[in-house]
Amino acid sequence: MFRVGEFVAHPMHGAGVIDAIVQEKVAGSTQDYYVFKMPMGGLLLKIPVVNSQAIGIRAIITPEEAEALIAAIPALEVENNANWNKRYQENLLRLKSGDLREVARVIKGLMRRDSRRGLSTGERKMLQTAKRILISEIVLTQQADYETVEARIDGAMNQVPAC
Repeated sequence: MFRVGEFVAHPMHGAGVIDAIVQEKVAGSTQDYYVFKMPMGGLLLKIPVVNSQAIGIRAIITPEEAEALIAAIPALEVENNANWNKRYQENLLRLKSGDLREVARVIKGLMRRDSRRGLSTGERKMLQTAKRILISEIVLTQQADYETVEARIDGAMNQVPAC
């Protein structure tokens, strides 16, 4: 169980803080809820404590893990399925996994596709969501500002992997 003030990551919303733990009565039963607040954008979610593990709520990565992830981005392999619907579904599954390496693969693949062919509206929105998920967690773990982290991520995405 997480405590108030702990930084956690939500697979589809990014990183934030447990602002409170409240009890609410819904459909006749009382449950505990985490009040999850994202510092960037001010999103506020109530997540049932009993479902938090199934949803994929987890502690944020360490600063060392964040550095290792950024360093690994240039070598990440990306798949470019020609079928838009299949590519979108695969990328959505990667985002929902909550694995930041998979989120980085989504970003890298969509950025590469955007530079070559452009993106559909749905894929452009997915790219923005994926970047928000990744950047929000690194911002919190490294106590850095959004623009600096975004520039580092973009630089790593455009880097040619060392052989």
